[in-house]
Amino acid sequence: MIKIAVLVSGSGSNLQALIDANLSGQIVGVISNKPEAFALTRAQHAGIQTAVIEHKQYPNREAFDDVMHQQLLDWEVDLVVLAGFMRILSEKFVQAWEGKMLNIHPSLLPYYKGMHTHQRVLNSGDVLHGCTVHYVTAELDAGQALAQGVLKVSYHDTVESLATRVHSLEHMIYPQVVEWVCSGIIQHTEDGVLYRNQKMQEPVQFCKL
Repeated sequence: MIKIAVLVSGSGSNLQALIDANLSGQIVGVISNKPEAFALTRAQHAGIQTAVIEHKQYPNREAFDDVMHQQLLDWEVDLVVLAGFMRILSEKFVQAWEGKMLNIHPSLLPYYKGMHTHQRVLNSGDVLHGCTVHYVTAELDAGQALAQGVLKVSYHDTVESLATRVHSLEHMIYPQVVEWVCSGIIQHTEDGVLYRNQKMQEPVQFCKL
């Protein structure tokens, strides 16, 4: 069984979606860099181990990441899932977990990497918006995309309404992709990403128009 660790900084709604999905893999631990993160409470209610590793307690990013890395090793983790983890990871950490770490980003990558994606979509007048599950690489939001949730931007949408709508898509597609990885439907190989089901698109798209 695949052992999963989830890295969080905030309320943990995507963590809750993963818990509720009854994955074939097991979430063995949740790490947060913020002791007040409600995600920790969600994990504890589900009987999942937690660890608080405050980045402010370490002299630099590498030292902080080294402690996280050791915790993941202690839990014998196979897959790392970033769920609202608001820290840029060091290149050393990313390389150690390359092919074993997923993130979800609130845009249709490769468009709108980085922050403030909903405002940027509205500013550009885009018709479509959504979210992307991708492997994490050293380059920000540039790893192989595995799935995207797509929605149509309404004339009445605001930053807040788009954030809410995209969140609902995240809660649908993130557990699905994590399950595909746990079950081996998606595999990371030296030659790239292998989809065991050859009929699957690359990346898979879910639409909520």
